[in-house]
Amino acid sequence: MADVTVSHADLRRMVQSALSGAGVPRDTAGVVADVLVHADLRGVHSHGVLRTEHYVHRVRAGGLNPHATPRFRQTGATAGLVDGDDGFGHVVGKFAMERAVELAAVHGIGFVGVHNSSHCGALSYFVQMAADAGFIGVAMTHTDACVVPFGGRRPFFGTNPIAFAFPAKRHPPIILDMATSEVAFGKVLQAREVGKQIPTSWGVDAEGRPTADPSAVTALLPLGGAKGYGLALAIDVLSGILTGATFGPHIVPMYGEYEQMRKLGHLFMALDPGLFHNRDAFVEAVDQMIDELHQEPAAAGFAEVLVPGEPEQRKEALYREQGVPVPESVYRYLATAAHHDVSDQSEG
Repeated sequence: MADVTVSHADLRRMVQSALSGAGVPRDTAGVVADVLVHADLRGVHSHGVLRTEHYVHRVRAGGLNPHATPRFRQTGATAGLVDGDDGFGHVVGKFAMERAVELAAVHGIGFVGVHNSSHCGALSYFVQMAADAGFIGVAMTHTDACVVPFGGRRPFFGTNPIAFAFPAKRHPPIILDMATSEVAFGKVLQAREVGKQIPTSWGVDAEGRPTADPSAVTALLPLGGAKGYGLALAIDVLSGILTGATFGPHIVPMYGEYEQMRKLGHLFMALDPGLFHNRDAFVEAVDQMIDELHQEPAAAGFAEVLVPGEPEQRKEALYREQGVPVPESVYRYLATAAHHDVSDQSEG
């Protein structure tokens, strides 16, 4: 099925209207739309507007509070905890990173944990908030079980992503946003649909054996074996147990049990480079690192050496100019849902 090209502004309006039509306040829907379109602009379509239908379904089933009011409680000079009130993780995450940046502006560092949240989308959105304010940003979250522990055969941890942003001066910030699984499950499903074999490093069958058959995959493998497993565990402790949320197989699945609140946990950090270094010298050194990496000779099969986040930045520049490709089925859903939005149609 062909893609439909849509301007990012029109795409945002469509998502906002689709959510508003499901009873989500327009301000809340606008933030969710911002985070989803951010992902699509960067070419991370798995976390983009295609998720809208799922969120609408979960709101209508009762497993997501559209009228949530996140609450912040400062627990120390540089730390605090946000109760997400079972609302959209996108809104809760933005609220939490704003608090982290506020703490960092006063104390040089801000740590903010979150509980009672839900799926928050691409973590790059939140760490970029910190970088745009001149801070180093860190974000992490646990997800429901779909990755086996190293040596195991049943899923225990989620893809448990982590993201970093490092501000520069002449260059855009370096942004690393990665899962701790070998690959996203969506790639397995895509291979399954087209009948294509997959690398055996991607997933395992019901007996815990690596398999090249995408139809036999029941769980993903951790990134880099024991190393990715250890990272996933650490992220689950920091974003789940530490914040008062749960962990691993106890997390309500994203696709299933739609009437249940997911109670996810996240962790956000903003750090002022001036705590350890002259701030100007820091961003200039980051620029120098980027320049020197660009000067590195490319290996066979590569045109150049890029820094993390740079392919996404290039994609965003292209999509802002030419429009964002959206699967036709997703476009039709958004257009129909937006048409049924009976709320105020003014931009929220």
